[in-house]
Amino acid sequence: MTPPEFSSRSPLLVVLNAGSGSGEALRTRGVIAAGCAAVQRDFHVYEVEAPDRLHTCAREAVKRARILRGVVVAAGGDGTINAVAQAALGSGCAFGVLPQGTFNYFSRTHGIPSDTAEALQVLLHESPRAVQVGMVNERVFLVNASLGLYAKLLEDREAFKAQYGRHRWVAFCSGLLTILRGARPWYLHMSWHGQQRDIRTQTLFVANNALQMHRVGLAEADAPEQGQLAAIALKPQGAIAMLSLLARGALGRLGEAESLVSFTFESMKVRPMRGRRRVKVATDGEIGWLDMPLDFRVSLEPLWLIRPDVAPELEATRQ
Repeated sequence: MTPPEFSSRSPLLVVLNAGSGSGEALRTRGVIAAGCAAVQRDFHVYEVEAPDRLHTCAREAVKRARILRGVVVAAGGDGTINAVAQAALGSGCAFGVLPQGTFNYFSRTHGIPSDTAEALQVLLHESPRAVQVGMVNERVFLVNASLGLYAKLLEDREAFKAQYGRHRWVAFCSGLLTILRGARPWYLHMSWHGQQRDIRTQTLFVANNALQMHRVGLAEADAPEQGQLAAIALKPQGAIAMLSLLARGALGRLGEAESLVSFTFESMKVRPMRGRRRVKVATDGEIGWLDMPLDFRVSLEPLWLIRPDVAPELEATRQ
């Protein structure tokens, strides 16, 4: 793996999601301008005001970064980071993050602060390091990919937020209602590492984030640090048992649940055993349709993320 051409003078090409409001976007631009001016670093901001412009702006930023030997930077939540990473993967450009989401698992796993000014200092003073990328078919995921109940939870949450506002209690109520309604099981055939398994499950969750898995207590938490992904399938069960499972996760004891099937892999094929040709898949919280079969794998190309050598929060979870 050859690192991208990079220097402390490389310009920043920033894709900024303004969806959270013009005031927040203006503040972020101010932080970027002040920080870059202090070290005489060039930058350009691509401000995304409409969701359908995100992928176009990301491609434009990558194109310019390749010409200028610059750094492609995602400023936003998981969806923004995912879209910019999709464009940057394999481009030969360094990649940076100014996290502005709720959980920020990707940035926290790699030691990047959630505060914009502090994250900018990482961008200005650290170097690119190779970071594993997960793929499902041709779609990137940095944190997780899922189908079934978990994807439905995310989809319902966004619908509730659009109607009632982006508040934590709205997300909680939405998730509770989705669980109480229940979900039809999926019948899947999975093959990996020469092994095969037929499974009846309410959700299939593929993880590529060590911090998130450590937080809920999964034994496979360090798989992404070892060049692998982790698959977690949930056996069908009722609403009360599901709520109990969520409580286990909140306490960091999810791995003790007998209703979970989990294992690690580098590549895995998932085929439907009954009829489905297309399926809704959530990748880093963004819902989209994909054709079956699903091909989950570790990308041959890493992201060259500008990050510190040590991630304190991740190290703390291992102690």
